[in-house]
Amino acid sequence: METELLRIAELAKSDPKMKFTSLAHLLSEQALTQCHHELPNKKATGVNGTTKEQYGESLDRNIVDLVSRLKSKSYRPVPVRRMYIPKLNSDKKRPLGIPEHEDKIVQRGITKILNTIYEIDFLDCSFGFRPNRNCHDALKILNYYIEKRSVNYVVDVDIKGFFDNVVHTWMMEFLKLRISDPNLLRVINRFLKGGYMEEGKKYNTDTARWSYISDISQRISPLCSRPMV
Repeated sequence: METELLRIAELAKSDPKMKFTSLAHLLSEQALTQCHHELPNKKATGVNGTTKEQYGESLDRNIVDLVSRLKSKSYRPVPVRRMYIPKLNSDKKRPLGIPEHEDKIVQRGITKILNTIYEIDFLDCSFGFRPNRNCHDALKILNYYIEKRSVNYVVDVDIKGFFDNVVHTWMMEFLKLRISDPNLLRVINRFLKGGYMEEGKKYNTDTARWSYISDISQRISPLCSRPMV
């Protein structure tokens, strides 16, 4: 997969308007097995309570079945488990969603594909949710501009309720600017529509609720979105 991703990166860089028509095949048994191993241990579980360790007990069989469902278009993400964490300096709580481990595997695989294509397009001054970049890097750049450049003011801007109102249709249209593989787009759209479970009841995600989509939303976030943890 790594060799193919390097080739995709080269093509994306050489032609900013290129659309990629064949990407879903990169979610192979070998690639998804690697994604499983790369995921952190002892993390919160989804609605079925499956841990990484439990999934790994029959890893080969589970991955073969997963790839079979992806190829037959029968794979559907499990609704995520809704939980809440405190907001910094606020009495309010932020909603998060915890996916099942298998869905995290697929998300990580798709993340690698999206990274390869969109990292070429993102501006160097963008830091949010990008690989090999973090808050400390952004602060260093900010500190440089404040100390070395002529700066009169700094503006801190946030859009209230933005992630509760992202329109899925437009998110998919953004993706279609560079991706025209219907199989990959189908899987991403199913993550968007997967819903969430709270207190034993399933809720749909027809409007936005991007916050529960882990790595996938991180890759699209520099366009117009934001992920969960």
